[in-house]
This record gives sequence, structure tokens and C-alpha cells, in this order.
Amino acid sequence: MNLGGLGFLTAITVDEIYPQLERALQGDYRVGRRRMLHCEHRRGSDVLARYDALNDVVLTKFEIARMIDLEMHIDGNFVCVYRADGLIIATPTGSTAYSLSAGGPIVFPSVGAIVVTPICPHTLTNRPVVLDDASAISVTNLSDDSATYLTIDGQVGELLRRGDVVECKRSENSICLIRPPEMMFFDVLREKLKWGGR
Repeated sequence: MNLGGLGFLTAITVDEIYPQLERALQGDYRVGRRRMLHCEHRRGSDVLARYDALNDVVLTKFEIARMIDLEMHIDGNFVCVYRADGLIIATPTGSTAYSLSAGGPIVFPSVGAIVVTPICPHTLTNRPVVLDDASAISVTNLSDDSATYLTIDGQVGELLRRGDVVECKRSENSICLIRPPEMMFFDVLREKLKWGGR
């Protein structure tokens, strides 16, 4: 239920709560399964924290005026060093959240994908990339201690030290969302994001 602002994921409004709840209890609903993203924060050989994210894992600058350096590998292969305000690693569900605001693509919820979106990259050639969700992503913080902040779904976070590694891969966990049968993904895009409007 959408009790806040944009509420892309929670498409049912407060006014619709009871009618939609009655429909759901009578079996008139669709179930949408959303895959999550597993993240591990490593320092040397130690795993400091493990998280599962529904939307995104974000590495962002902690200081106001400074960019950070983040080295990314995919499946053990070097990709690049991002010099940017940060990096968003998002699920298809999260593709319509912070990643979209940073210029990332919209990914249909059932597509097995992970989106990597740089935040205000210093190099204009650094663009969002869509990966198979079987990919293993490793990001090493090359910035000074306490210059980079790791955030999971905008809820929990911690400061990173230089050399800390954040590893992301498809989670074994997923969530199930009960959806109104008549409301499809593109209906929500049009309603919430004014998608396709002029």
C-alpha cells in the first residue's frame, strides 16, 4: 500500500486498501515474484556484513565536494575504475528507483538482470550497463577511509575503508507481491512516471 510519495512499487492507494484487500482475500489477485540482490562487505578475508536488497546497493561519496574511485570487476574480469559521485547496483525492482533518477534504464520486473548505474561519472563514457543476474559483481573502494558510504535500500549503511570490497550477486531470496489483477507494469509506469506522456 502506498502511504508515502511516488510509491512505484506500492501501486495501491489508501482509498483502495479495503476493496483491494477484499478482492485479494477472495483470491482475485496476481502474485509478482521479485528477486533480491545479495551483498557482502569484505575487509581482507573477513566478511563484515551481509545484506539482501530489494531495490539497490549504493556506494556513494560521504564528503560533500569530493568524487570517489571505485574499481569494478564482473565475474573476476576487470571492467573499469569509476571516478564518480557513486555507483548504484540495482535489481529490476530498483531500476525504477534511485537508478532511474541517475539515468539508468527501466527493466521489466521478471527479467533476470542487474543494473549498474554510475552517479554523475567524471568520464562521460561511463554509462549504465545491464548484466545477467547470474553475474558476480565486485567493487573495491579505492578512496580514502570514510570517504565512501555503502547503503542498502536506503535504509542501512556503513562507512568503508580504503581497500574494502563490496560483492553483489543474485540472492537466493525473493519476495512475493500481491498485485491487483487489472494493474499491469506499464499501467503503473504511465500513472506514476507519466511514461509516454507529452
